[in-house]
Amino acid sequence: MKKQVICIHGGDSYASYDEYLNFLKSHILTIEQLKKIGWKNKLQENLGDEYDVILPQMPCKWNAKYAEWKIWFDKIIPFLQDNVILVGHSMGSIFLVKYLSENKIDRKITATILVSAPFDEKDTDEKLMDFNLPDSIEGFKEQAGKIFLIQSEDDPVVPFVDLEKYGKVIPDAEKVIFKDRGHFSGEEFPEIIELIKNI
Repeated sequence: MKKQVICIHGGDSYASYDEYLNFLKSHILTIEQLKKIGWKNKLQENLGDEYDVILPQMPCKWNAKYAEWKIWFDKIIPFLQDNVILVGHSMGSIFLVKYLSENKIDRKITATILVSAPFDEKDTDEKLMDFNLPDSIEGFKEQAGKIFLIQSEDDPVVPFVDLEKYGKVIPDAEKVIFKDRGHFSGEEFPEIIELIKNI
């Protein structure tokens, strides 16, 4: 049986619909952005035939709402196999932490990899809105399997201090720290391929 990997992409949240519209109007779009193929889209190719990679498109990533993502992820749960590996990037990371903190699933999770995971809104201008974590993430820790925290010191979106915050509440998590990978928005991420293959 193939090893299953589920990868949840990131997104943005806004306090109001007007803020979201202002973002759309003011955002400078480049042809490079339109052509970009990120590392998540290359996971299947890079992991090979031994793996079955699922990349669900979560609802409205440009103005993400946790309640909408939860409804959609509830529909994905029946497709999960035992020993699944979960990968979240940015908003996708905090989504997995919150979802598994608040919901018990009947599948065994081998590992959860959190890439550039926001923890709270205290040290950033980014809004998490209803993605903010509950008071306790014990449900996540109990279900997530081996937990990996991947962060770059120069991340312009998620402050590096958020890694330390996760480290305090999940002391057993394995930290993978980079100095110059930003928000991990490049096309290549060979380290995560190696990590998944070694799990």
